Amino acid sequence: MPVFAFPVAGAIIGLIIGSFLATIIIRWPQGHSVMSGRSRCDHCHQTLRAVDLIPIFSYVLRAGKCSACGGKIKSDHLVIELSASLIGGLALFVDPGLGGLFGAIFGWLLLTLAALDAQYHWLPDRLTLILAVSGLAASSLGNDPDLLNRIIGGIAGFGSLFLIGWGYRCLREREGLGGGDPKLLGAIGCWLGWSALPLVMLGAGLVGLLAVLTMRWHGQAVTADSALPLGSFMAVSAFPLWIIQTATETNLF
Repeated sequence: MPVFAFPVAGAIIGLIIGSFLATIIIRWPQGHSVMSGRSRCDHCHQTLRAVDLIPIFSYVLRAGKCSACGGKIKSDHLVIELSASLIGGLALFVDPGLGGLFGAIFGWLLLTLAALDAQYHWLPDRLTLILAVSGLAASSLGNDPDLLNRIIGGIAGFGSLFLIGWGYRCLREREGLGGGDPKLLGAIGCWLGWSALPLVMLGAGLVGLLAVLTMRWHGQAVTADSALPLGSFMAVSAFPLWIIQTATETNLF
């Protein structure tokens, strides 16, 4: 199989995975099953046909509207599908093999968690646990960081944010961090190792600053009481670090 075919395959698989992730992101917070029941329109609840479920193509073909009622389809579907495709393509570009597939899984899980945190301020423990376990399992491929580094990263990631949140609560007598944020940083540490954690937080801070500036640009008030999705910021910064880490190891750069 030609080397260039791997990122292409990753991008195509990412489109399919992205369609499923979009369903999770929409249905799960509403308490609906993501494993049973056929896809349907959010407006008229008409069951969608196969032609309506082709990633990107169906959205463009229908001009972003339901073919039955004409209701507008959320652009979230398109954004998630494109993002998942990009993740799959990049992961298998820097590592055209099993390591790249694991990296794509890392990115797809981060994408789901980032979207859920951004929209609902919710980081499901189930997904975070899968992220952590898969990160430790990825050490069996022989890629850096090694298992011990990842375990320390998991402990350090969770412990550092937990202590920061605890200290803030003691000083200000209110919550400053969501309960899922320390768990997510710990799970990221299980992938990138302890030494990458400061870079994850630096990247998260820069992403957060950009988000605040964007909100202010659109006239939204941002105060000390504003709830910002730290988990989303960490997720957005973590995957590029994996790309750099892996590309350096494979001598791509």
